Amino acid sequence: MFALADKPMHVVIAAMHAQPERKWTLEALARIAGMSRSSFAVRFKRTVGEPAMDYLTRWRMIVASDRLANRGMPIAVVAPLVGYESEGAFGAAFKRVMGYSPKQFERAAAG
Repeated sequence: MFALADKPMHVVIAAMHAQPERKWTLEALARIAGMSRSSFAVRFKRTVGEPAMDYLTRWRMIVASDRLANRGMPIAVVAPLVGYESEGAFGAAFKRVMGYSPKQFERAAAG
């Protein structure tokens, strides 16, 4: 994780990192920051460089990649651990963010 001088954004990112499985909403993240939804969205993007929900999705895929490659967890187990209710939704998000499917990633990681 990177250091943030912006304390509210740091607290929000720490919460995302601690609970990637949580059904986060922009409203919930804004509450953690103590801000309105619109103010939070603008400040997060300005501070971090991307929208909060895009950051969360990317973080979830980083966590998922680690669990698939380094811990040997099956996709069906990883999906709910990073906030997805179905393997299909997880697979689509993984492919969109990572550029390949979770199965392709598993095969490549296995070497």
